[in-house]
Amino acid sequence: MEQQWDTREQEFHDTVREYLIALIFFGILYAASYAIINYFKKQPHKDDYYIENEEDAMVYRIALWISTFTLAVSMGAVLLLPISILSNEILLWYPNSYLLQWLNGSLIHGLWNQIFLFSNLSLFVLMPFAYFLTESEGFAGSKKGIKARVYETFVVLLMLALLVFGIVWVLSAFLDNDQSSREALVKAGTSYLPYLYSYMSLLGVLLLLISTPLGFTRMFSVIGKLVVKPQFMENIEEDFHSARFEEEDLKRKLEDKNKKKENGTPPRVHLRNGHTSTPPNTHLNGGSELRQRLAEVQRERQVLDRRRKASSWQRNVGYPLLWILMFLLTVLCLFIVGWNVLRMLFGVGYLPVSIKEEGLGKVSLSMLGWFGALIETMLILYFMLASVVGLYGVPFVGRMIPHWQDTSMTKVIVNCLVLLILSSALPVLSRILGVTNYDLMGEFGQLDWLENFYLIFGYNILFGALTSSCLLNKFTSMVRQKIMERVTDQLDKVRKQSHISRPLSWHRERVNGPS
Repeated sequence: MEQQWDTREQEFHDTVREYLIALIFFGILYAASYAIINYFKKQPHKDDYYIENEEDAMVYRIALWISTFTLAVSMGAVLLLPISILSNEILLWYPNSYLLQWLNGSLIHGLWNQIFLFSNLSLFVLMPFAYFLTESEGFAGSKKGIKARVYETFVVLLMLALLVFGIVWVLSAFLDNDQSSREALVKAGTSYLPYLYSYMSLLGVLLLLISTPLGFTRMFSVIGKLVVKPQFMENIEEDFHSARFEEEDLKRKLEDKNKKKENGTPPRVHLRNGHTSTPPNTHLNGGSELRQRLAEVQRERQVLDRRRKASSWQRNVGYPLLWILMFLLTVLCLFIVGWNVLRMLFGVGYLPVSIKEEGLGKVSLSMLGWFGALIETMLILYFMLASVVGLYGVPFVGRMIPHWQDTSMTKVIVNCLVLLILSSALPVLSRILGVTNYDLMGEFGQLDWLENFYLIFGYNILFGALTSSCLLNKFTSMVRQKIMERVTDQLDKVRKQSHISRPLSWHRERVNGPS
């Protein structure tokens, strides 16, 4: 009896410890997410959804809390595989450490299940609720207030849930022709969220198929804007002083225009008949052009000032090393995808479904040991970074790019929703492409479409082809541009010579006569 009680007590303490660690983990992610959203969102008094009354303020705060929670879940989904891989290697190095008793397979498995649960909750309940709440005003004829807006939001969510449930029922009936409509309804009702999340994860993987190859190419342009480039055949000091003088000149012209406008002495234009006239909108057009040019010069001057103040190590060492690191990671991604395709083609590889594990900390899942685990972690994080950069490079998605202190709450909600879809599909993508051999734990490994060999094989082929074409287009664009310029120059020279030779031959025929 005492032994039984000790076992139950130990299980209770282990469960409390795991929940406490998970709470601390999500608390850190929530604080980081709040800091990120607070950096980009508009100030409350400038946002359209925040007017000077308690009702709008409460709606604004609820939408902010839900968006912060969703972004925290997205960050947790991104860190799932890196934490699991590194935890396995740490337990291999220190299997009997007293300080690492809290790190075990039960804790990691619990984190996977909690991320899956919170992803479903945020994707299908919280984010639609936040969006409809900010757009709601209460039903016509009802008393205005926060209760009326919440009531309208719940009614709209219920109608949306019924619509989506009907779509899931129809899809389940079409995919399973052998079962009756009642069985299809029961299946759709019992596996509603997992079935729907399966298709949402497929949508996320398809988005990653588009955004990640684009992100690989755009990353080289992005670091050129964020990191100071080396100075080759450039005089930064001269360019900086030139930009500063032009900025001062534009400011002086704007001050003169403003003074003339205040004094009521607009510029006069002399007409041909001797009279003078004032052109319409002279101050408006000229002032707007000057302000636009002044903003461009100020941005250019700030960039030059940043390059001027950068140290020689940052210019000549930092940028080349970062560029080489990104290039090596991109080439390594292509190599891993190609190797995974060959393994699947010759039957050596396997589908990314959950298989029986040896247990956390029992065997290394990388042929290179801890070094391979670090490379896998870097590749997974690089995949996520490239996918975000590539997604915001798509023209119709570029309008949703958050800006510092100038992002409305609607844009915050949409960005958090998109990031949640991408981050939830990241573990599945990493397993599909063969970046890691770590099994997808929990419900992530139970997705139905992961058992389709042709889908997984075709995805690897498409990903490798799109990434290769994007990189070739990126690194050969300058060469192709120079070749086209040379070809057009030669064609122009030939055309000019033919135009010159024709009049000369015609003149000789007129003088000498036809032969």
